Amino acid sequence: MSAPIRLQKIIAQAGIVSRRKAEELILDGRVQVNGQTVTELGTKADPERDHIRVDGKLLHGAQQQRYLMLNKPKGYVTTASDPEGRPTVMKFVERAGVRVFPVGRLDYQSEGLLLMTNDGELANALTRAAAKVEKIYLVKISGKPNEAGLDQLRSGIMIERGKPGLREGRVMTAPAKIRLMRDAENPWYEVTLIEGRNREIRKMFEEIGHHVEKIRRVGYGPLVLDIPPGEVRELSADEVEALRRAVRAKSASPSARAPKKRARGHSSVGPAPKRRAAKSTRPRAKADPSR
Repeated sequence: MSAPIRLQKIIAQAGIVSRRKAEELILDGRVQVNGQTVTELGTKADPERDHIRVDGKLLHGAQQQRYLMLNKPKGYVTTASDPEGRPTVMKFVERAGVRVFPVGRLDYQSEGLLLMTNDGELANALTRAAAKVEKIYLVKISGKPNEAGLDQLRSGIMIERGKPGLREGRVMTAPAKIRLMRDAENPWYEVTLIEGRNREIRKMFEEIGHHVEKIRRVGYGPLVLDIPPGEVRELSADEVEALRRAVRAKSASPSARAPKKRARGHSSVGPAPKRRAAKSTRPRAKADPSR
């Protein structure tokens, strides 16, 4: 017999929903243990002996937690299904043997690093706004932005909230790190964000008068993209732990607890601080902006 553990943890480990969502299910009276509806968050159960049902469906024990990195090609939507019939990223993880879901999104035309997992608790922690886990993109711009425009992006800029045409108002973006990677008629920039608003990078550059031609995500917290387009690989135990540390570090930082303030005056275009990637047994492939 295993030791009793909290119900919300059992449900999250079964890969159904995140722990926070599991708490909502319990409070809403949608969870039963041995035929009795449970609404107390402190309730514990034995996943090996107790019969636990969510919305009437019996849990069959915790799934093996899986953590995958996908190099998403453009032309795929980051959802489990699409009402318009467009291809989804689920095509690339069908052979994983267990159902996993995207953490955050890359839009239809964007490509690059996409984390997929059935660990609802970690996925929820990574996508919370307070997590502020850095995401790094290589971005090709039509035309050359001037420094005044780039400084606006570095400081935070007003963009349309949500999807185009919904009239949801405007919102200020968090300050971004931006540095030139290739100087050309249509240059490449490295853009580092700590949030993931809908089509955020495209909207940011549109606000300063430049169309975004390509977006490729090459980093997510401690993870570095190191596989070809359309390929999937398992994260190592060290990489998973590095993701957890990144969330804990951001959540515990004074800036995460303090009232939000917008930073101003980030005008440097110099190299960004070196970032230590999690250990990997695979050779690292350099992200080539010329592709």
